Amino acid sequence: MDDELIDEGDIPRSRYTRLPGKGFFYPDSLDEERAERRAKEAIEGSEAVVIADGDADGLACAAMVRETYDAALDAADFEAAIAARLGDGEDEASESEGGEGETDAEDPTEDAHAESPVGLVAAGPYSIDTSLERVLAYADDDVDLFVCDLCPDDYEWIAEPLEALAESTASIRWFDHHQWDESTAAAVRDLGVDLVVGESDEECTADVALRSLDYDFDDRWSELAAVTRDHDLWIKEDPRSDDLADYSYWAGGEEYAAIVGAYGADLPETVREFVADRRVEKEARIGAAVDRAVTHEVGEWTVAVTYGRCSQNEVAEALRERGSDAAVIVKPAGSASIRGSEDFRHAHEVAGKVNGGGHPQAAGCKPDIYDDMLDYAQHWTTEGQACKRVILAAFEAVAEEVAGAEESEGDDGDGGGE
Repeated sequence: MDDELIDEGDIPRSRYTRLPGKGFFYPDSLDEERAERRAKEAIEGSEAVVIADGDADGLACAAMVRETYDAALDAADFEAAIAARLGDGEDEASESEGGEGETDAEDPTEDAHAESPVGLVAAGPYSIDTSLERVLAYADDDVDLFVCDLCPDDYEWIAEPLEALAESTASIRWFDHHQWDESTAAAVRDLGVDLVVGESDEECTADVALRSLDYDFDDRWSELAAVTRDHDLWIKEDPRSDDLADYSYWAGGEEYAAIVGAYGADLPETVREFVADRRVEKEARIGAAVDRAVTHEVGEWTVAVTYGRCSQNEVAEALRERGSDAAVIVKPAGSASIRGSEDFRHAHEVAGKVNGGGHPQAAGCKPDIYDDMLDYAQHWTTEGQACKRVILAAFEAVAEEVAGAEESEGDDGDGGGE
């Protein structure tokens, strides 16, 4: 493919936000090969390994673990690389749909993932098993393993690699703040894993790691945990928390862990310039998605539906402020985010009807309607009309179910008496 076709530099925003990021056009097989290779390089020979969610919370935990092992990377190298990117006008890192940015091949920090004696493997909630398998394959015996800010849906799909690692590692410590199924937590602890789960509405995982690691952390780390919590729990009282969240999304995991490890929540000037530069584009994408939104009345709910490559949480918040009970953000890659409100707590039910799932007020899905690239071409040129239709149909079905349940409850309460 001609690179110019997906180079956003000379394409109007109204056009390129209708298309996926460059990562979409990179074959999954090649992406998996690269991820496998980089994980091997990060894990082999390491004294400890951290499997962490690639957001600000998980990466803050990784930085804390590296601090305890005196294994932090030099932040100056990353600052120099950021300054070079800004100087070259390269404010737009290569991105996948919802993935973290990757640095250019010429970046001197390209091999940073292999340089710390504490290896970092970024993972998501649905790739915990793969990450555990990679540690099992490449780690030395008696390695210390940490898993941070990740919660498995059930024990069975992580059982095999975790049980093998429980036999081969020196220790496994698991820090999290999500809501665990009791049987899953019990099965993990029965293996001898030190599982510490904080209250999900009071702590972020950085809080859990900070109080669980046997190390005399200075005040910088306590402040980092507090600011991370401010965003992760959506408290939104400290403006620095948005900077951390945005930076963790735009930076690679090694870069973020090194920078916050050195500076805590007070990011250095070069990084703040980078975040401000990227935020101009972020806000423009949010505005474009909000402007594209169309509202629909479904049962008792007002549902706003939009399309585009954007930050879905901020778009949903803007649509709620305009009076919507629920928001649907259809992405160019074919997936969709469903966000609720105090008046709509059925996002997971809607997503469940279209190949997805999640929580009452936040869920995601990818309808099974894409058979080949022609389907994607239609998706891009129609702003996701087919995807929108099936999701709205799911809303209609859930509305009927809710109305039926309410009617049934009403009938049960109308029993006569003498």
